[in-house]
Amino acid sequence: MTRSTPSSRQTRRSGGQPTRLPLLPLVGGVVAVVLIGVIGFAVYNTIQDRNIRTAPIEGVQTYSVQRDHVTTAVNQDLGYDQIPPVGGPHDANWQNCGIYDQPIFSKHAVHSLEHGAVWITYQPGLAAADLTKLKGLVAGRDYALLSPYPDLPSPVVASAWGVQLKLESADDPRLSNFIRKYAQGPQTPEPGAACFNGTSVVKAQ
Repeated sequence: MTRSTPSSRQTRRSGGQPTRLPLLPLVGGVVAVVLIGVIGFAVYNTIQDRNIRTAPIEGVQTYSVQRDHVTTAVNQDLGYDQIPPVGGPHDANWQNCGIYDQPIFSKHAVHSLEHGAVWITYQPGLAAADLTKLKGLVAGRDYALLSPYPDLPSPVVASAWGVQLKLESADDPRLSNFIRKYAQGPQTPEPGAACFNGTSVVKAQ
């Protein structure tokens, strides 16, 4: 007996189509890989942040400063021992965190330091490229101030309550580490206190 060749329709019906991988397990595998990557990245960042917060930063100077909320009229300098100051008597109003193109009053900035802010100051006339980098470091941070400071002893100075780092360049990697370590860091007298709803006043030019 001669067998007839099955038609193409019969072939398709009898399972002639190529085998396809189940879609659901494939998607699940991709999602699992992505989740592992995200979790791994988050763990890595957490470890890095912890290491930065606990490791000493070369060149940081520490000072013993008093906490004194002054209710009477306050002069600009108040006899601060550091330039810029890292603590001491300060006005009842704190400086709102953010970026300022004009000098601000130390009496307000010191109050912000008490709340856990980092104050980045720079010499007027700093190169535009360096200033752009400083603004990039401060922009979007809840506890960071940036302002020019006349007669600054170094091109860039980073200050937090009781600690200070003098830098020759905005490119110095210690600057970003300083911000991560000391913004709301363990030296903060009043952690969690606001750095907004204060004052945004600047010194008249």
